[in-house]
Amino acid sequence: MAFVGKVWKVLVGIKDALVLIFMLLFFLALFSILSATPNPGQVREGALEINLSGFVVEERSLIDPFAALVSGEAPPTEYQARDIVRALDSAASDDRIKAVVIDMSAFLGGGQVHLQAIGEAMDRVRAAEKPVLAYALAYGDDQMLLASHASEVWADPLGGALIAGPGGSILFYKDLIENLNINARIYRVGEFKSAVEPYERTSLSEPARQNIESLYGALWEEWQANVKKARPKADLDRVTGDAVAWVEASSGDLAEAALDAGLVDKLGNRVEFGERVAEIAGENRWDDGPGTYAKSDLGPFLADTAPSTSGKKIGVVTVAGTIIDGEAGPGTAGGTRIADVLDNALDDDLAGLVVRVDSPGGSVTASEEIRRAILRYKAKDIPVAVSFANIAASGGYWVATAGDRIFAQPETITGSIGVFAVLPTFENAIGQIGVDADGFRTTPLSGQPDIVGGLTPETDAIFQATITDTYSDFLDRVAKARGISKDKADELGQGRVYDGGTARQLKLIDQFGGLQDALEWVAGQANLEEGGWSPVYLGAQEDSYDSLIRQLLASDADSTPRGADLFARAAMGQQLLVSRVAADLERLSGAQGIQAYCLECPTQPSPQGAASNRTWLSVVKALFVD
Repeated sequence: MAFVGKVWKVLVGIKDALVLIFMLLFFLALFSILSATPNPGQVREGALEINLSGFVVEERSLIDPFAALVSGEAPPTEYQARDIVRALDSAASDDRIKAVVIDMSAFLGGGQVHLQAIGEAMDRVRAAEKPVLAYALAYGDDQMLLASHASEVWADPLGGALIAGPGGSILFYKDLIENLNINARIYRVGEFKSAVEPYERTSLSEPARQNIESLYGALWEEWQANVKKARPKADLDRVTGDAVAWVEASSGDLAEAALDAGLVDKLGNRVEFGERVAEIAGENRWDDGPGTYAKSDLGPFLADTAPSTSGKKIGVVTVAGTIIDGEAGPGTAGGTRIADVLDNALDDDLAGLVVRVDSPGGSVTASEEIRRAILRYKAKDIPVAVSFANIAASGGYWVATAGDRIFAQPETITGSIGVFAVLPTFENAIGQIGVDADGFRTTPLSGQPDIVGGLTPETDAIFQATITDTYSDFLDRVAKARGISKDKADELGQGRVYDGGTARQLKLIDQFGGLQDALEWVAGQANLEEGGWSPVYLGAQEDSYDSLIRQLLASDADSTPRGADLFARAAMGQQLLVSRVAADLERLSGAQGIQAYCLECPTQPSPQGAASNRTWLSVVKALFVD
């Protein structure tokens, strides 16, 4: 009995120890979550510091905690453009905020429409007689578009600025596919529908080249006009006309060259910049380290300045990222997920609906699923507006045909009315390794589609007929939505991509304006008085573990990369290149249906999509295994 008693005491001790350990872990996790959540109590008198250490996007993606913990690193941070604009507008009228600091040392970019909207909000802060100071080691196109709206632009003496303009290489895989003996069967409609050209050509076709030159030329003109208006002292003609002569005039010192050309106002390190901010916003009473100043961070400030939710509600649903079938997202436009979000709010007594689109398109079936869900709102006889952000092309425009009025900006990329499908077959590849295919068919369609043995001519013809019919459906929707003939819709279609200005001239959009303009139009149509309504973002959810995951994976107290000079920024492009290659191969090898997707549209600046965290190994795997 004495022995049993001792064993019992040991077991009780183990049990108590385990309970204590689990309690400690529980309270540690609870403390981490609470400390990771923005605290309005952290807002202090001084500067509002907006540290853009990542991408500006329309809709923030959720971190996959398992993938992040396995990889050992969290993906770059994403900042919703509307949150930054709201913070700036709040700062303009908040007596606690003496200045705004935009730190772009680790800023990775954003869409032109988003950046212009943020720049205009910076102008409103300056109009309230509050200085806006920008700082970065190196300024590229996106950084300069924002910085041009600042009162003072600072650059590190080891950095500088370099303006490149839109454009770049598109990868073509025709020779690779032929070397692997893969038969990439292409089905498409539209002379300008170039999304399939990487699989069937080694260079751009002439129609595609003309289209992309026109599009990027218009975007470049808008970029220059916006920067020159915001920063007249900047000598852009010198910087972009003969970049080599401009840099050599400063003996290769990009910082001095940027200062000489008026791109930046002052050169100084981070401490010197901080001392300048402290002169305006005050000293930091909680930290007397070099270069510190009184400040409030973006997260706590947003939590402390939550927008009003009074009055009638106008719903806002976001269609951001590639449109795919299923439940994917946020950050990716899963058709089923977005349709469910809309249906769940169908009985919420909304006064109207705004559909915010920032997508290069994708699955036709998913686009139609979203469109039908929007039509269920129109059936309730409430106004429906569509607001285009950076990109609303192909499937993004398909979705827009359900709206009553379309708003866009001159920098918006839209159109690309056309469809395609790609189906790889491997009859040649299996023969090369000694495998043959044979069998018996009762009809020409028996066993079809056969990606190993190949397609019959009848199957091939049916697939192309299906694509042609889908394009006809697309034209029907465009013609009805825009009040034009189907022939006119076809003339505007054929896969052509347009900038917002051209799209307005062609009446593919109704008027220039942002999300706020679309909301105000809906309010007017619903006979709502000013101040008598507020937007509600359907399906929006706060990610409670995003900050916690970043804290767990941070290597030190401040994990923001600071050494992003021009060479480092060039190296960062490798990740986006891998992402683009993986997405291209996914369209070739993945289980996808008919696509309405835009090749000319710039790669979406979100690294957290389905193909974003892939390595070169996974790209190779897509070729040989997927």
